[in-house]
Amino acid sequence: MEASLLASPLTLSLSDVAYRVTVPLSAQQNPLRRIVHRQGATDRKVATGREFIILLTCLMASAALSIDLMLPAFPEMRQEFGMSPDSTKVSWIVTSYFLGLAVGPWLYGPASDRYGRRAPLFAGLTLFIVGALLASIAPSWGWVIAARFIWGLGTAAPRALSTAMIRDRYEGTAMAQLMSRMVAVFLLVPILAPSVGAGLIKIAPWRIVFWVPAGVALILMIWSRRLPETLAVDKRRPFTWSAVGQAGREVMTHRATLSFIVAMTFLFAVMTTYLSGSEVIVEDVYGYGSWFPLIFGTLAVLLAVNSLNNARIVQRMGINKLVRQSSLIAVGTSVLLLIVSFTNHGRPNFWLFFIALALVIPIAQGLVPNCNTAAMMPVPHIAGTASSIIATVSTAGAALLGSLATSQFDGTVRPLALIIFTFISIGTIAIFIGTKATKSSHHTMT
Repeated sequence: MEASLLASPLTLSLSDVAYRVTVPLSAQQNPLRRIVHRQGATDRKVATGREFIILLTCLMASAALSIDLMLPAFPEMRQEFGMSPDSTKVSWIVTSYFLGLAVGPWLYGPASDRYGRRAPLFAGLTLFIVGALLASIAPSWGWVIAARFIWGLGTAAPRALSTAMIRDRYEGTAMAQLMSRMVAVFLLVPILAPSVGAGLIKIAPWRIVFWVPAGVALILMIWSRRLPETLAVDKRRPFTWSAVGQAGREVMTHRATLSFIVAMTFLFAVMTTYLSGSEVIVEDVYGYGSWFPLIFGTLAVLLAVNSLNNARIVQRMGINKLVRQSSLIAVGTSVLLLIVSFTNHGRPNFWLFFIALALVIPIAQGLVPNCNTAAMMPVPHIAGTASSIIATVSTAGAALLGSLATSQFDGTVRPLALIIFTFISIGTIAIFIGTKATKSSHHTMT
């Protein structure tokens, strides 16, 4: 899934990187060697070069692992906590985690700008481990949900700060190439994690899907001791609530930025709806529960392909034109999914439904990082605070919308298709409002 997280508003999109910064051609040839280092030479005792990149990629991927690994354990969770076999209440294990991820940037973003990246990172990894361990021993479903929220708060640190450290150290086209490679590795998690999770619960109690991420986080914490501090002391800045309030007002009153935030929220809600509802549909509507990891992984591959093509396409078309055209394609594919879903009394042929879904999800999800870029462009002077506001609003909104959507499950695929169509349509309207506002305010994006 974390294709979903990578393209979520908590990440720096490839299009953002490619659009905003450039470096001389000589730095583009090998981003791992010929890179612009803003901090200068580093100590040999700390992670540099490939180790630095691999470590940050693993930190980013830990957020995806914390969702995708446990999806196959949904039936066991329902059984242990007295839910019905088709209960969508289990989806709160995803929703509460996303809510934690949404709040997290407010803890780590300002703190890292003031105190550097390393200390908040270790604090977040500690909270990550605590949340996972609490979930593994939680005596009731309510305690599991609370632990997952804490877990999400902790995971927000490696998720957000790894990107910040990349931005501290690298720039330009070389950075975009580097991020592209990190995306390719990152997307192995949603492809492989569900199958790994399914295998684990066959040989151990289902709560192993909580223990394993805690162990991974501990390993990453030990390894992260080799990370250098990437934010120089002279670049750190104080944090004040008045500055945050002023930035918040500017973000929420700028028509283009606000429109793209709305678009991001509803488009990301398509992904949270899919994450929360796909398992119950595959299991209860079609009876293919044993195939769920493979089905989920196949869609993750399509998400990966779409993400890797995104940077190249935006450089050729321009972000304004790309989001408009992509949103119209998304509406068209959602209409196809809607038509398919109403065949055979809401239980269409599985492969026909899967193909329609596989057309919709990657396109809708691919719009999220581009909308994030478009939302940030009018407010570059408050980029850090604006990023936190955008991440919190869009991620929390998408998590709540996804939970509400999943609760409408009626034993067919019709509610899922209708809700996806509705979310994409609202997102498309917001995109067209945002691009129109951008043109009128002379912020050229094409």
